[in-house]
Amino acid sequence: MSDRDEFGAFLVGFVVGGLTGAVVALLFAPQSGEETRALIKDKSIELRDQASHSAEEVLARAEAVAAEARQRAEELTKEARQRATELANEVRERGKGALEAVRKPKSSGETPAAG
Repeated sequence: MSDRDEFGAFLVGFVVGGLTGAVVALLFAPQSGEETRALIKDKSIELRDQASHSAEEVLARAEAVAAEARQRAEELTKEARQRATELANEVRERGKGALEAVRKPKSSGETPAAG
């Protein structure tokens, strides 16, 4: 899990560093201040739209994974209930067999003890 955290921190640093570099490059570009501000505004709108689109994709994927997990959980629950019913029936049958064996007199002529 710490590898994931380290990679996430690296990725965030990489993105922030890239954006910082882009802003510095725009500020030192041979353009007028007005052109630079317009370019920064356009790029920030573009980045905002990309981030919004990425967030929507991530949300859609998360919803799909959650739906799949829910469906699998329902399938597993159904299988578990079916297996529990089968085991209960098996135990019930074995119990009946054991009860019948106890109730029957033994073949050697002995009679069951009166109780």
